[in-house]
Amino acid sequence: MIRFWRQAPLPLLLLILGYGFWVSPDFKEIAAGVALFLFGMLSLEKGFKAFTGGTLEQVLRASTNRLWKSIAFGITSTTLMQSSTLVSLVTISFVSAEMITLAAGIGVIMGANLGTTTGAWLIAGLGLRVDIAGYAMPALVVGVILLLQRSKVLQGIGYLALGVGFLFLGIHYMKEGFEAFQGAFDLSGYVIPGILGVLLYTGIGMLITVIMQSSHATLLVIITALATGQISYDSALALAIGANLGSAITTAIGGMTANLGGKRLAIAHVLFNVMTATVAIVFIGQMAWAVDHLGALIGLADDEYLLKLALFHTLFNLLGVILLAPFTGVLERALIKYVNPAPKSREKPLYLYPGALETPATAISALRKEVGHLYDNAHDLIAHGVSLRRSVIDSEQSLADAVKNTRRIIPLDVDDVYEAKIKSLHSDIIAFISEIQGRELSQQSVEQLYDLQQASRDIVEAVKATKHLQKNLSRHGLSANPLIRERYDVIRLQIARVLREIRQLRTQDPETVTRLSLDAIKLSVQKSGRSFTADLNELIRGRRLSSSIATSMMNDENYAFEICSNLIEASHALLLPPTRAEQSAEGQLALNEQDIARMAGGNSNPRTRTHTDENEKTAG
Repeated sequence: MIRFWRQAPLPLLLLILGYGFWVSPDFKEIAAGVALFLFGMLSLEKGFKAFTGGTLEQVLRASTNRLWKSIAFGITSTTLMQSSTLVSLVTISFVSAEMITLAAGIGVIMGANLGTTTGAWLIAGLGLRVDIAGYAMPALVVGVILLLQRSKVLQGIGYLALGVGFLFLGIHYMKEGFEAFQGAFDLSGYVIPGILGVLLYTGIGMLITVIMQSSHATLLVIITALATGQISYDSALALAIGANLGSAITTAIGGMTANLGGKRLAIAHVLFNVMTATVAIVFIGQMAWAVDHLGALIGLADDEYLLKLALFHTLFNLLGVILLAPFTGVLERALIKYVNPAPKSREKPLYLYPGALETPATAISALRKEVGHLYDNAHDLIAHGVSLRRSVIDSEQSLADAVKNTRRIIPLDVDDVYEAKIKSLHSDIIAFISEIQGRELSQQSVEQLYDLQQASRDIVEAVKATKHLQKNLSRHGLSANPLIRERYDVIRLQIARVLREIRQLRTQDPETVTRLSLDAIKLSVQKSGRSFTADLNELIRGRRLSSSIATSMMNDENYAFEICSNLIEASHALLLPPTRAEQSAEGQLALNEQDIARMAGGNSNPRTRTHTDENEKTAG
């Protein structure tokens, strides 16, 4: 809602406002009313965001596992917040972070459209019938007092009170401005009959909503203008349809900065509102007739045009929900099938986008998935680095046979793939983490950020070690000397097994993965390394291998150890419970480095390695 005003050219805005103030002094009251109303909505958004550190996210997850619950959540949350923008923004964040399904997001959007209609009822039924400015003053006083408190919860309530107060003041000044404006200029004389008038006023309503980035504010303008006789009832109906269309455009603009899931949801919102508006325009006469009869049933007088407008707004949105709800699954499948990312030469984040920063939960969830995306890229690169296809790693095929039967070393420019698939993505992850750290976070969130940042670094280090290993592997991996080839096969097999075992853990139910699962892999790597070193020492003593080629193999086995260790460490952040309490409970059962080293058959000290100088690294 507010993003448009922040990004719009300031001189242009000031010029338009200055011209309006000069043309009509009464315009000042109308503009002040709109400004106060928008500021009230901004305060409401800020107030509700104070409670999104966990409560809103938990409620959203629990309330969207069925379509009817998603719709009900959209209605309830928008009714309470009086801001479909905030509800849509949070929903896009959750769909983008894959915390709720696209179908659930569509349900929330449909419910939010219905929830928006409650604003029309409040304005028409209360805002223009009583002197609500008197109620605004106490709300503002209480809000300011609460803002001065140290408690974030009380400050959040304070912003909510301020939001209500400014909303009421905005309605009051809008009403006063239009009443004064009516004496100087009567817009009702410019009514255009027929379908042309309907389309024209629909377009005007859409334009107003796009400019103000708020369908609530547009409805306030429409209802106050109708109340003061500035527009006719028929024109108001068309303007209300346009307000709905405009809200879809604002969501679409915001959705374009989201990832693929957010874009799909934004498209669904546009499709829903366009379909609803089309039905309302085509059958506007019949719907006006239905409003008259329904109004009579609930006791509305024939000239109760304000409440009839609110009823019309609710009716055509409800009709849209009834028409689309049965086809939500079909729409979800169509969007997933046809809305796909364009091919890109450089890897781009799949889950990181500005909207994910709205709450800590969505930011960390998006970050965790992006680190998983980085791991997937590294998995493919490392598999190719040891001359195995990803399909082999992911299959049930014997890895030992696949390694033994290798007929060629897969050509791989590690530097090029690293720049395109790893480094750029890692940079985006670090930049995103920096953005998150600039916001207020709980201690648990700070710790999760650290773990995920370290996991991203571990993945990068694993790829760098692959780069060093691949140089000698391409030279000696298919050596005619069986002793050399067999030792490189041992290195390749160890890496392949770690890739497969971590892949299998990542496909399991997260509840079944524990620290002991990863410790078992780590123990296997330790044992393999000790066995490899002992084997090489025996070959050197028996003069079956030269010390120079053996040293090169030791360095390469050390790179393999770094690859495996870094991948295992990164998997801790991706696979294990995110909360420190759960990790602490598991940590009591987990093995420490000394335990692993002792079980691997060595001394009580953990395995530590140091590289030889650079010339030794590339020896042989």
